[in-house]
Amino acid sequence: MLPPRPRPRAATSPALDLAARYDGVRRQTVALAAPLSAEDGALQSMPDASPVKWHLAHTTWFFETFVLEGRADYAPFDPAFRVLFNSYYVGVGERHPRPERGLLSRPDLASVRAYRAYVDTAMRSLLTAPCDPVTAARIELGLNHEQQHQELILTDVKHLFSRNPAAPVYRAGWPLAQVRPGRAEWIGYAGGLDDFGHAGPGFAFDNESPRHRAYLAPFALASRPVTHGEFASFVGDGGYRRPELWLAAGYDVVVARGWNAPLYWQADAGTWTTFTLHGRVAIDAHTPMCHLSFYEADAYARWAGARLPTELEWERAAREVPIAGNLLESGALHPMPLAEPSPARTPAQLWGDVWEWTRSDYAPYPGYVAPNGALGEYNGKFMSGQYVLRGGSCATPASHLRPTYRNFFAPDTRWQFSGVRLARDIAA
Repeated sequence: MLPPRPRPRAATSPALDLAARYDGVRRQTVALAAPLSAEDGALQSMPDASPVKWHLAHTTWFFETFVLEGRADYAPFDPAFRVLFNSYYVGVGERHPRPERGLLSRPDLASVRAYRAYVDTAMRSLLTAPCDPVTAARIELGLNHEQQHQELILTDVKHLFSRNPAAPVYRAGWPLAQVRPGRAEWIGYAGGLDDFGHAGPGFAFDNESPRHRAYLAPFALASRPVTHGEFASFVGDGGYRRPELWLAAGYDVVVARGWNAPLYWQADAGTWTTFTLHGRVAIDAHTPMCHLSFYEADAYARWAGARLPTELEWERAAREVPIAGNLLESGALHPMPLAEPSPARTPAQLWGDVWEWTRSDYAPYPGYVAPNGALGEYNGKFMSGQYVLRGGSCATPASHLRPTYRNFFAPDTRWQFSGVRLARDIAA
């Protein structure tokens, strides 16, 4: 007797897709916070970082404020949260000062968890039916916003734990395995006119548009990022004491802050160690270098006789490389050494491991117009005094990335998983 024929499966509706994605992203955030105590989650180690409790609340505030607020069937969980967990949206109203987020002992963690559950219940009810296009777009923006905060949870906890002399461990078990070192090669790209920026279906932030045409001169990219071992040679050659290698603003920062090595490095009996989410360990010479500021990346490139790539050069190379690598889903939470070389003329570790600084100012693309309303503050108002990074890190969710994605930070920022891939000009 033949087995019964399987019934054809109905196609998943957009509403079900969005509801499933909502639940998945929200669960991931809670999972990242799970190893932490209430005390861990309440502390703020510096003004640029935020307590994990605040991240849990702010990502919930985003959905409450921009999706649920004003709906006839929704009442705010606590009106005070509108101010406490607003980040920088002036159009929404008052904000608690960013440097003082660590002073918010109340609401306690239990209340923040109850807030998340309350908003999740309302969002799941909303997502039982198809949303109008504007609401669906806001929910998708909120999910991508929460993924950004998932990475911030990890980088902020790492900085927090690094300030504790006991060197606490976020996740036990060192993930690295010994590998044979691989020499970096140069991969050349032809120049010419090309189109850049996001176009077509799928989510993208407003700063990735509009698609526009630009000219690239012929260039070459290094086949892999700069490693800890290579950067240690720069340090050993007096790189932090040689002003000729640095931009003037960068060397001013080096002197004012007493930098003589990358963030988290310590010299221990002649051996460099670094702090990781797995505790303090000796640096692995073959892992991509991370926690570099733009200034340090630029100085290293000059020392190495190269330069940083532009963001459009990076985007041109990334189109040909599938989005796969050491990202959040790998669980390593640290850059990993290159185990096997990529196929010929394909850059390795372009996705994940470390965000790669570019030489490009974070500026609007030609024809860019910020969206109307408070959500127009999301990206546009930061287009001054920052530089673009590309490619994601070991703390970035894979579904968050695409070749046009533009991350950005101030040039003295070091607490992110930021590194460097070298570039150089080639003759036409």
